[in-house]
Amino acid sequence: MLSLVPTPIGNIGDISLRSIELLSEADILLCEDTRVTKKLINILKTRYNTIFKDDQEFISLHSHNEQAFVEKLEPSFFEQNVVYASDAGMPGVSDPGQALVAYCLKHNVTFDVLPGANAVLTAFVASGFEETKMLFLGFLDHKGSSRQAGLQKALYNGFTTVLYESPHRIEKLLEEINTEEPTRELFLAKELTKKYQKYFRGSAKEALTHLDGNFRGEWVVVLSSAEVQADSAISQKDILALDLPKKTQAKLISKITGENTKACYQRLLDL
Repeated sequence: MLSLVPTPIGNIGDISLRSIELLSEADILLCEDTRVTKKLINILKTRYNTIFKDDQEFISLHSHNEQAFVEKLEPSFFEQNVVYASDAGMPGVSDPGQALVAYCLKHNVTFDVLPGANAVLTAFVASGFEETKMLFLGFLDHKGSSRQAGLQKALYNGFTTVLYESPHRIEKLLEEINTEEPTRELFLAKELTKKYQKYFRGSAKEALTHLDGNFRGEWVVVLSSAEVQADSAISQKDILALDLPKKTQAKLISKITGENTKACYQRLLDL
């Protein structure tokens, strides 16, 4: 059997009793980083006097080797008690895990997914934005037209949108949002559940002033939903089906979505 076990995103006290039980009883521990999982286990042993099996096998399973690992699997592997644990948070949410689940579904392997700590939902609730339709995009591409296209998608989709960002690029993201949508309200959550957890809600420009160059930590960015014409009689698909120049298509699409015309045109060229 396979069990996907979420681990705390910061505060060790957030781990569930079921998670501790499955980790302690596992024959094989698939780990995003074996060092991180072993550190967690040592904390559980010390703080909660948890008894773990002596002969547990630790196997590294991360985004770079997940597909190759799954391709070599045999269903008999799961006759043992197998647990997958990501470094922090929910397996399969900007972390490996989905390929394992897909394998289990394909080969009728019994599996279970435990609920638990998750930065996406934590920040979404903490934002206080009342549009309950939420879109999670994870990390945007680092640069180039694909990043610009991703930013446009994040800004102009009609949903409250959640992004992850690193300390190395959070300033860049805020500057990009300020250029595109200076009045858009956003919510920042830094180092969720940890000692230096911080919340901020306001515009991108206000956030840059408030942070004053202090961008250390891991960030979740929640963008309030844009006002889009949801009831438009014509859709982007309809416009793309018309025999029109891409520049004209881009102008029409921007009219019904609010997307920046130039960015829309670039996105159409990249299709």
